[in-house]
Amino acid sequence: MFTHMEYSIWAWIGFNAFILFMLLLDLGLFNRKTHAITYKEAAIWSTVWVMLSLIFGVGVFYYLGNDLGFKYLTGYLIEKSLSVDNLFVFLLIFSYFRVPARYQHRVLFWGVLGALVMRALMIFLGAALISRFEWIIYIFGAFLVYTGLKMFKQEKEMHPEQNPVVRFVTRLVPITRHYEEQRFFTRVDGKLHGTLLLLVLIIVEVTDLIFAVDSIPAIFAITTDTFIVYTSNIFAILGLRSLYFLLAGVIEKFHYLRIGLAVVLTYIGVKMLLHAVHVIIPTPISLGVVALVLTSAVVASLIWPQKAETHVEVQLPAGFNSPFDDDEGRLGSDEPQS
Repeated sequence: MFTHMEYSIWAWIGFNAFILFMLLLDLGLFNRKTHAITYKEAAIWSTVWVMLSLIFGVGVFYYLGNDLGFKYLTGYLIEKSLSVDNLFVFLLIFSYFRVPARYQHRVLFWGVLGALVMRALMIFLGAALISRFEWIIYIFGAFLVYTGLKMFKQEKEMHPEQNPVVRFVTRLVPITRHYEEQRFFTRVDGKLHGTLLLLVLIIVEVTDLIFAVDSIPAIFAITTDTFIVYTSNIFAILGLRSLYFLLAGVIEKFHYLRIGLAVVLTYIGVKMLLHAVHVIIPTPISLGVVALVLTSAVVASLIWPQKAETHVEVQLPAGFNSPFDDDEGRLGSDEPQS
């Protein structure tokens, strides 16, 4: 029922070497100096990553056949759409902690780098579990159905003061009250302290880990081919930073996207469960369903707009000084006082 294709070690090395080269090119050449990402830069990099993803997809069709080609595209579309939902959370995090625009790219770069490592581990672990315990795929399916149904009524809210990671980090590592330029660590009276930027990075990492719990099982519903799961996931994540800066100003307008994602996750979960009764839904049909649902959600959001409410008051754990005020009562930032 489930197959696992063996790929040349050079295919894995070549793909990861290319991804590493692109990341080094991004941080080392184009973003060596800290600056606020412009709309033009975001549009260019978003286009680059989408084009690279599609070119790779063409290669999958050509070298591995139509079946895996459709599975790659479907997996990429699912992961990409789930990542857009993730962007809204990033927007809230940066708003909560008043992260200066010129430092947001640095947080997202290292956040995505950490996400690549975490997701790679989850993908290989999931593949190993499915290979050893085939029935676990049905647990994934049931979990996706539960997640999808829950998403229909769940409001997008964030309460950093209730985040156990915030509590743990602020107790374990002293955090400064201000941003120290683009640094994650600084020294105060000779002792090493984390900066607010470090705290934001940790919360971004944890957020992505939570989203991965939904997205990884979803793509295993499309294919259990580890190489296809891995590559489609990586390409979807790598375009996340530029997509954030491209859509940050309008992401709140896609208020029906969450309903669309709920439908997609529920559909994918049901698709996995149908394997138990030997009902197989062809991948091209799944690709069409996913594309239709997501497109309808975006179009509906534009036709029937609604005002988004994102303002919240943040109270961090006891003993942690809020980044929103200092001794003079002004908002915390890295800008010098006049």
